[in-house]
Amino acid sequence: MRQTLRVGAYRFRATFARRWAGYAAIALLVALTGGVSMASVAAARRTQASYPTLLASTNPSDMNVTVYEATTGTAVASLTSQLAGLPQVRRVGSALVPHAVPLTRAGAPRLGVLGTINLVGSTDGEFIAQDRLAFTQGRAADSHRVDQVTLDASAARQLGVHVGQRLPIGLYTDAQTSLPGFGTAAVPPRLRVAAMVTGIAVDNNSVVQDDVDRAYGLVYATPALTREAVALDPKDAAPEFYALQLRHGAGDVPAVEQEIARLVPPDSTAEFHVTARVVTQVELAVRPESLALAGFGAIAGVVCLILGAQAIGRQLRAGGDDGRVLRALGAGSAVAASDGLIGILGAVVVGSVLAVAVAVGLSPLSPLGPVRPVTPFKGVAWDWTVLGAGLGTLGIGLGAVAVGLGVRAARREAAGRRAPARTSGVARAMASAGLPVVGVVGVRFALETGSGPRSVPVRSVLVGTVVAVALVMASLTFAASLQTLVSEPPLYGWNWTYALTPTNDVPPQSLALLRRDPLVAGWTGVDYNNVDIDGQTVPVLMARSLDEPVAPPVLSGHALAGDHQIVLGAATLALLHKHLGQTVTVSYGTKARAPVYVPPTRLTIVGTATFPAVGYESVIADHTSMGIGALFSEEIFPGPFRQVLRSPDANLNGPELVFVRMRPGVSPAAGRADMQRIAQVGNRVFAADPGAASNDIVVLGVQRPAQIVNYRSIGSTPLILAAALGAGAVAGLALTLMASVRRRWRELALLKSLGLGPRQLGWTIVWQATVAAVTGVVLGLPLGIVLGRQLWTLFARSLDAVPSPTVPALTVVLVGLGTLLFADLVAALPGARAARVSATSLLRAE
Repeated sequence: MRQTLRVGAYRFRATFARRWAGYAAIALLVALTGGVSMASVAAARRTQASYPTLLASTNPSDMNVTVYEATTGTAVASLTSQLAGLPQVRRVGSALVPHAVPLTRAGAPRLGVLGTINLVGSTDGEFIAQDRLAFTQGRAADSHRVDQVTLDASAARQLGVHVGQRLPIGLYTDAQTSLPGFGTAAVPPRLRVAAMVTGIAVDNNSVVQDDVDRAYGLVYATPALTREAVALDPKDAAPEFYALQLRHGAGDVPAVEQEIARLVPPDSTAEFHVTARVVTQVELAVRPESLALAGFGAIAGVVCLILGAQAIGRQLRAGGDDGRVLRALGAGSAVAASDGLIGILGAVVVGSVLAVAVAVGLSPLSPLGPVRPVTPFKGVAWDWTVLGAGLGTLGIGLGAVAVGLGVRAARREAAGRRAPARTSGVARAMASAGLPVVGVVGVRFALETGSGPRSVPVRSVLVGTVVAVALVMASLTFAASLQTLVSEPPLYGWNWTYALTPTNDVPPQSLALLRRDPLVAGWTGVDYNNVDIDGQTVPVLMARSLDEPVAPPVLSGHALAGDHQIVLGAATLALLHKHLGQTVTVSYGTKARAPVYVPPTRLTIVGTATFPAVGYESVIADHTSMGIGALFSEEIFPGPFRQVLRSPDANLNGPELVFVRMRPGVSPAAGRADMQRIAQVGNRVFAADPGAASNDIVVLGVQRPAQIVNYRSIGSTPLILAAALGAGAVAGLALTLMASVRRRWRELALLKSLGLGPRQLGWTIVWQATVAAVTGVVLGLPLGIVLGRQLWTLFARSLDAVPSPTVPALTVVLVGLGTLLFADLVAALPGARAARVSATSLLRAE
């Protein structure tokens, strides 16, 4: 062994001057492709973990609780001390929403934003010490200044202001908002503040928002301004919501919800927002980018190993003559095998270390996705798991390949054997069929390896081409399916055209118009709330009738067919650890709050569905969205409970939401105008009713869940991956053709001496490239389509969307033709080299 190492070291020093270029090529190849591979996988992990990392940096709450009077909707007196006394609660923060309104230049309230913009503040550290804001622009406001505020992006967009601009804000008392002149300059605010906008911030629960949340905006007041508002009107001291940090995190949520249900006053109700559910939604939203990065990294790693092995093989074959000389001088197999190995192994080690450096250097480009603008951990990152695994895989894997190839070559030389030249049956068939000699030679070059040191790795070329085409097609199938999901609302729960959303209820006059409307194919009225299902608070839609024609799309099982049945979102089903056919227990409130109480009622799970994004703003209470939610009939409610909810005003007893599906062929403009007409009828009814004068109806188009909002911005990711794969395949084929021309130089010279002209020699390389491309198209396209469809189905099910894989026929044709075209284009340069072969000089050397 020692003698072998001594000879190997001597040979390394003696041959380094003429072999260093080959060693450098191996090191550079491993460094670049291996580094990109590790960087992509590390970026995938960093992207997927970006939101939990951001959340942890904000000292987050585990849940939010909103308590309000059931009849008036106003916040109840402070429950901070009672909540803090619960055994599972570690800390309580609270947020107040004073009667503050952005003002016009004339000093009148901007009524157009009254329902969507709220000023929120805290005096106990919420948004500052707990649930700290993350800033995308500017800085935090000075806590001691009354004339500074921070806005979220939605509020800045709706108000048309930017950082550094003054925002006039008026603070009113509750009594002022009820005056007839409120909304004009005739009722001036008790306090007017020209607040400087110091920054644009994101709440830790609002990094990825659905269209329900994006419709609302928040202006964050400083503690100083919040105290001023409370001093003006003591009613503003009632917190709008409480932010709770629990002793054991999300595991305490069900118990705390039960405790709070017993704690709230009898005439009030509580709504809950759980942070853990936001984490799940955001992780689903960033998953496509993470998967794309991980997939690209894995492919780059495989390419690195394949190309590295080929480069090592070429370097060993380049020293084949030296090995034969050593054997002639009496060297054994071990010594012959070690010739060149020290340099190759050193190149592999150097390349692997440089790959780590490349990966670390590229790390500031991650994370990608919606969290990147607010992540506090930008810059260089050391993912030791990926770097260690990558370093070991490259170093050990390619080192083992080098040793194996060296030993194999030495044993073959010792036995006096060389790999037999295999002939191609396809080439023989082509010759028998009368294919021109140029075509026969090109087919033979593409399918026959040859023998000896000038053998060509044709099998790896064909397999690589098939795999590349399959991966490109799979990526494009995934991209087309993603675009289908984004563009077809029924696939993500919006199984209708419009929703009528009232401040309270849709009046009977509007419902009567819907029944007679010739443009309407069907409509369904539902109520929505949060109820307790098996100890978990779940946002639900409650059907007023089982025979309604419009409902969320069912994924498994069937729709409601009886009063004691329930359809769940797939994520909710998993949360409850149930499956179809089992039962759950639904309840609302506690017996002490009767008749505002629904006793535990058992319902049978008959299906799963994709739920729409509708309901309250999620920072106040969770709302349904894709896999989250439940649907059941209101017939399970007891009579006393229904009677309590029934208003003496007939105009306020309609459904809280109406889903409307227009007939096929109705244009969006005509449908919108029709719904606005029906909404205006309801608004006139409210205006004429003293008990409902502040209500109105809004017509909503498609409301997209958080995942779809984010996917619209990343739909190009699979296309970029497909382009990168295609470019890699083209580059690999070009390099292979160049190597083939170099190794078959003598064959080409012989063909030229037998009468083939330069143009014909060039066309043999084109034929060779075409055969590889045709093989890739014939085998790779169907394989890629199957793979892409399966990947999309798995992905769609993971985010609880309706699986609808899409394979555009035009894409299939373009990939096939593009593969053939690019193969012929990359054959141009090696074909030109083949045409310039000099038969005289090469045959004279022979």
